[in-house]
Amino acid sequence: MRPSFRLLATLAGVACFSSAVFAQAYPNKPIKAVVPFAAGSATDQIGRAFAQKMSETLGQPIVVENKAGVNGMLGADMVAKSAPDGYTIMVGTNSTNAALKSLMKKLPYDQETAFAPVAYMGSVPLIIAVNNDVPAKTLKELVDMAKAKPTHVTFASASTSQLVSTEMMAGMAGIQLTNVPYKSGPAAMTDLIGGQVNMFSADFAVMLPQVKAGKVRGLAVTSSKRSPAVPELPTVNEALGLKDYELIAYFAVYAPAGTPADIVNKLNAAVNAAANSKEVQEKFAAIGFAVQPGTPEDLAKRGALETAKWAKAIQDAKIEPQ
Repeated sequence: MRPSFRLLATLAGVACFSSAVFAQAYPNKPIKAVVPFAAGSATDQIGRAFAQKMSETLGQPIVVENKAGVNGMLGADMVAKSAPDGYTIMVGTNSTNAALKSLMKKLPYDQETAFAPVAYMGSVPLIIAVNNDVPAKTLKELVDMAKAKPTHVTFASASTSQLVSTEMMAGMAGIQLTNVPYKSGPAAMTDLIGGQVNMFSADFAVMLPQVKAGKVRGLAVTSSKRSPAVPELPTVNEALGLKDYELIAYFAVYAPAGTPADIVNKLNAAVNAAANSKEVQEKFAAIGFAVQPGTPEDLAKRGALETAKWAKAIQDAKIEPQ
């Protein structure tokens, strides 16, 4: 073997050995999990529950940090620019890793290449609800109100799922609504209860307790089938006589691009262990959270499909990139 080739082979061997040693030692300090939405949101609640179980598997604390703003873009950008060493991960959603590409004219990171897929966590449907003083007792009655007074009915949104689910319903129903953007779901909920906005479409974690308590009036769920958690609420399709309406929010763990495969696999095993745990499944069963453990490759394939699906949903809802 020529000296130059021998040197290259030696260096490659050292690099592989160093990477393997690093992966074996991982993690040897706390891990930061960035939640790109506000405290109290569904992403926050699910992320914290998973973080607690993951820390038991990995043997190190996972510290949740909320970095909310711009439909999750600020938190996602923070993770995209973090060191790819496994000590910063993100609890991503359909907003940060599928829809933002179609909602924004320009992102500060490349949605396709900035992240290493780690593991799918699960998904939840949304509930469409109105303030108790709104006369409409059904979604059909709300649509009729909006048709009688275009743009008069207001709706809150603090995430891509909330915005697109409402605009897509409005487009399919042939009505015009006025969007009132919020920084967080809990803030939007406060104003829905207070009557500052007429309606709000939000995930079960934020909406269901308020519907059950009678503080707001649930009208429909955004899934294709009724939810066992609120079987009395029809689907949007049932309520409006539609066939193709469906929108659910999903959650997944991502790391910065370039994170070593061995570390991604360790994180994947920890996420899957959390998803399979009795504690997580029982905690979120009431909000319709459906877990689906899988590989990083499974998440990568799902991400490509979801990006295309959300692009179509945003286009169909006639939402212009900002």
